[in-house]
Amino acid sequence: MRLEKFARTLFGIASLFVLNVRFTATCIVGTVRPTAHKSRCPKCTEIRPRYDRAPARWWVHLHLGVYRVVLEYAPWRVKCERCGVLVEQVPWARHDSRFTRDFEETAALFAQLTNKTAVSKMMGISWSTVGNIVARVVGEKLDPRRLDRLRNIGVDEFSYRKRHRYITTVVDHDTARVVWAGKGKGREALAAFFLELGPERTAQLETVTMDMSAGYINAVRQHAPQAQIVFDRFHVQKLSGDSVDKVRREVQIGLKADGAPEEAKAIKGARFVIVKRREKLTLDEHFKLADIQRHNAPLYRAYLLNQSLRDIFDLASTEHAERELNAWLAWASRSKLKPFVTTAETIRKHKKDVIAYFDTRATNGRVEGFNSKLRMIARRAFGFHSAEALIGMLFLCCGGIALAPPLPGRWCPW
Repeated sequence: MRLEKFARTLFGIASLFVLNVRFTATCIVGTVRPTAHKSRCPKCTEIRPRYDRAPARWWVHLHLGVYRVVLEYAPWRVKCERCGVLVEQVPWARHDSRFTRDFEETAALFAQLTNKTAVSKMMGISWSTVGNIVARVVGEKLDPRRLDRLRNIGVDEFSYRKRHRYITTVVDHDTARVVWAGKGKGREALAAFFLELGPERTAQLETVTMDMSAGYINAVRQHAPQAQIVFDRFHVQKLSGDSVDKVRREVQIGLKADGAPEEAKAIKGARFVIVKRREKLTLDEHFKLADIQRHNAPLYRAYLLNQSLRDIFDLASTEHAERELNAWLAWASRSKLKPFVTTAETIRKHKKDVIAYFDTRATNGRVEGFNSKLRMIARRAFGFHSAEALIGMLFLCCGGIALAPPLPGRWCPW
């Protein structure tokens, strides 16, 4: 087998001819050319007339043992009516890149699994180059039709830096993928999503799950009034759980002021008892709860209110749940516990969107799950300085991008 044919087989790249192979101290240099006789614009991919020839340049390919493999070619410049004068498209690399597609997809696959510093060491490139590769791979492989046929979506924000630096994420509940992310949070951030979605696709939305963020609510009401907002049950329950803790702190402060530090200390130890599900209480926790019932009626009332709201969200019938919720709101309003009075006012204000949960059973759990993955991505990178870099990694890891670089298989003869 000729060395050039062997090199072409070794490179594993279609649509090229290997003209020559030479070895240096650290590199294997393959002089190549495309099999096509006509040049294409790298942006619009249309066949365009050649302008002149650029100097020879190298594209880094996957390593072969201790040797770095590079492809050498002097590309033509093409004159495109729409895109201007550009270097022609080559079949082994993306536009404006000095790495082959196989090299970039291997680096992107490693970036899905570990941090950029480890990828830069494994691939022999700089830390910033890893980010540029991720951006190119995501730009090419992210499904351009991901915003089509959206029906049920979830919205949430993610804090990626101190001093209130946020990104807003939108998840498709039907495909379980992140379909959009943008810098900032609130009304303006979500309005940017609807602007990109367009009026026709926005009109197809049926449900939007979220927490009780006023900015997100206003954006949905303005741009997608036909969509049913569904408040996540766990955020509603969190309002009640926070109210229990506020009541506990108020009672504890009152006992300290009355000169009963021991009773105040006992209530402090009951912090997790009063917010825990009753079926998960241990025997000692049952005894502590009984003590609270005997000696502290307001705190026990707060405990019952919290447990009752939790039970309502476990009901199967919408009519039954709405009846019980109305009764709970009346009870909380006259409970003489200020935190629960405030919580009741908040739930009553958004009662229609809270009741919608019982019809759809939709929650923001999938969105929160992606936020947990995003937190892991940010943690292993020791934080991100820009929202764009984090959004690129989010789409790479959670946007449904499948990478299949030519890596060795698992089969082994021994």
